[in-house]
Amino acid sequence: MKRLLIAVFAVSTLAAGAAILALGPNIEFKKTTHDFGKIAQGKPVAHEFTFTNTGDEPLVLIKVKASCGCTTPSYPREPIAPGEEAKIKAVYNAASVGKFQKSVTVTTNIKEADNITEKRFNLFIKGEVMADNLNQGNGTQQSPVRINK
Repeated sequence: MKRLLIAVFAVSTLAAGAAILALGPNIEFKKTTHDFGKIAQGKPVAHEFTFTNTGDEPLVLIKVKASCGCTTPSYPREPIAPGEEAKIKAVYNAASVGKFQKSVTVTTNIKEADNITEKRFNLFIKGEVMADNLNQGNGTQQSPVRINK
């Protein structure tokens, strides 16, 4: 009987602990990396990262910041209710030729283990910008030449 009481107490303590951990907002992304593959130079590309508030309190995106000026994020400014889905959009300007990998840091109202620091998440975009052969050379735009006979 004593063992049964101890087992019941242990299970209820674990359940209470799990319930405490579930309190507050939480974020779950469908994916955190997007590969654009090969893209044309000078043509901006965009991707929307979808996420859900899996917590039991409203989720607030405090700050969303790109790793450089070549990427522009946009995000919902209003709180996201529990169970609600939302999106963070990242637009890459594709000005420079070559491979790229950029990050977008999302700061939320979710607390870290210290219960003081706001939790951050990183989203990544990558790909390769391919040169536009019509716009190479000395910086002036060149057009194909047409010869009529």
